[in-house]
This record gives sequence, structure tokens and C-alpha cells, in this order.
Amino acid sequence: MINDGILIAALVYVIACLGLVLYQQKQTSKLRVKVDALTLLMKENDRQRETVKRELQELRSGTIGVGRRMLELEKRTSKQDARLDEVNQQDPQARLYSRAMKMVDLGASIDELIQECELPKAEAELIIRLHGKG
Repeated sequence: MINDGILIAALVYVIACLGLVLYQQKQTSKLRVKVDALTLLMKENDRQRETVKRELQELRSGTIGVGRRMLELEKRTSKQDARLDEVNQQDPQARLYSRAMKMVDLGASIDELIQECELPKAEAELIIRLHGKG
């Protein structure tokens, strides 16, 4: 009788141990699946980070190129403006018309253009029509 009781207790103990082992294996399997999923997410995250880093580098390079082109265009524009001013100063007629256009911008009338710039009436009217605010 005592041997049967010990045998039953040992059998229950073994069954309980087997249940615990199975439970732990199931939990370990679930954790492994989660770790694998997190590993995949980390790899995807690393890949996306590298893509963004490469795109940012390309954007920086493009921006630097645009900046250089802008500086070059500004230099060319400055040279052309200086040359245009130089040409205008050499040509008295052009200087006269430049002055007339500035006066029109300031609101001068036809009579003022005729008196100050010594322009014929038709030219004064034409300048006001071309550069006037109305």
C-alpha cells in the first residue's frame, strides 16, 4: 500500500515535470518567434535608415551644386549689370532715356519729361505708356 502511494506520487511528480517542460518549451518557442520578428524589423529599419541616409547625401550634393550655380549666375548678372551701366553711360541717348524712365517711375508727367530730358512729345508719351503705372 505504501509502495503504491509512493509510486502514484512519483507518477504525479513526473507528469507535473513533463507538463512544466512542455509549458517552458511552448513559451520559449513564442519568445523565439518574437525575437525573429524583432530581428526582421531591425533589419528593415537599418535598410530604411541607409536609404534615407543615401537620399540625404544626394540632396546635400544637389543643394551644393545649386548653390554654386546660383553664385555663378549672380557673378554673371553683376558683370552684365556693370557692363550695361557702362554702355548706358557711354551713350548719352541711353542715359537720357534711363533718366526719363526713372522719372516716369517717380510719377513725372509728359511735360516734365519734355522739359527735363529734352524729348519730343511723341517719345515722352511712348515712354510713359511703356513704363507708366497706368
